[in-house]
Amino acid sequence: SCFRLLCSLLIPALFLSGILCICLVVLLWGIRLWIQRRKKQLHSAGKDGKRPLLVAFFHPYCNAGGGGERVLWCAIRTLQKKYRNVTCVVYTGDRDATGEEIVEGAFRRFNIKLIHPVKFVFLEKRYLVEASLYPHFTLLGQSLGSVFLGWEALLKCVPDIYVDSMGYAFTLPLFKYLGGCRVGCYVHYPTVSTDMLSVVRNQDTRFNNAAFITNSPLVSKFKLVYYYFFAFLYGLVGSCSDVIMVNSSWTLNHILSLWRAGACTSVVYPPCDVQAFLDIPLEEERSTAEHSIVSVSQFRPEKDHPLQIRAFAKLLKEKRLGQQPSSKLILIGGCRNRQDEERVKSLKRLCEELGVSNDVMFRINIPFEELKRHLAEATIGLHTMWNEHFGIGVVECMAAGTVILAHNSGGPKLDIVVPYEGHTTGFLAENEENYAEMMAYILSLSSEKRLEIRENARRSVHRFSDQHFEETFLLSVEPLFK
Repeated sequence: SCFRLLCSLLIPALFLSGILCICLVVLLWGIRLWIQRRKKQLHSAGKDGKRPLLVAFFHPYCNAGGGGERVLWCAIRTLQKKYRNVTCVVYTGDRDATGEEIVEGAFRRFNIKLIHPVKFVFLEKRYLVEASLYPHFTLLGQSLGSVFLGWEALLKCVPDIYVDSMGYAFTLPLFKYLGGCRVGCYVHYPTVSTDMLSVVRNQDTRFNNAAFITNSPLVSKFKLVYYYFFAFLYGLVGSCSDVIMVNSSWTLNHILSLWRAGACTSVVYPPCDVQAFLDIPLEEERSTAEHSIVSVSQFRPEKDHPLQIRAFAKLLKEKRLGQQPSSKLILIGGCRNRQDEERVKSLKRLCEELGVSNDVMFRINIPFEELKRHLAEATIGLHTMWNEHFGIGVVECMAAGTVILAHNSGGPKLDIVVPYEGHTTGFLAENEENYAEMMAYILSLSSEKRLEIRENARRSVHRFSDQHFEETFLLSVEPLFK
């Protein structure tokens, strides 16, 4: 009787599920056909009777001045050079600027001049991808928000080729299956990584894993289940991509393990403006009266400026026991908002507590020429972010001719601070003790030995030039144009 009851419930449930699935498929197919009709209405043929190929980049913050934006504008310029019958479109939420102002900003910040005009599609719902909107379940909230933002983008302009250049992987199936587009993406940083899973699993306290979570085994387990669920969804949407470009070996390893699409995945190093720094003359140090240690990075929590200050304080304490040239630490970075400004204030308080206020300088939002001058005078370039996905700042320090000391993880470890033609290009460290020891070691080297390392580093950074990016980018996106 139990079996009969189960069958009487199960069969209608299966039948109802089947009907719902068919309805969903028909609905999605109907939406796809409607979007295709809309595409024909929106885009007319050009002067020669041929409709230009529309290549759209999804970059809601395209007017920001970071490395991700440099990749975007270099990618657009590269396509304009190579393909004649292509119109590039940028989906952006920067409604406080005109298209002309955005293009002018790209030229002013990155010295990138586009060959042809770009079409901008301005999105109104960018607030849906703001982290501040989701105090809890931020990753999931932003990802679902990006689907709604992507839908707005798709309704306003249906492209032939869609490229997510900002890490919104959940938009990929939308454009592929409903928009009927060929889709590609450039991944700067995996939204969720196996490192994040291990941090939660091991109950480590970090900037993205609060103490109240690490102190509770139950909450940690719940967060771990949430991360695994999100990682599964992330892998599902990412694998929809026809072409996947990643910015480093570190990102490659994570994307391969999560998306499992090795056949269409390749490393395309971001274009670093190395030429501007290679202009700095590389000479043997003239004065050893004072050594300057320079750090270049935004004042964000993951950059770990407290580690730099503590390691520097340790170095000074040990150096003062012996009589060596004095050292100063110069922290150069951008402040984006009030939180960043508060972070700088707390770093200054830390300097006071450690008694190094007179030896540490803060230079905030400085012009490029001043940045170049500080790097030209520096002995050591310092970088402390754990698992930095690539590390443009590290490349710039090496190009400028500093002896780099970066974190022994991520992009710096796997791609940048690696031997070049068998010669040392810089150094790596992991904790306060390591950093202090390595700084002391670098300062103890003869100026001739330091010059040799600086020359090796300089030669190695040509791998990250605009030209190298253009070649590898075109090779990777070729399948989208066939």
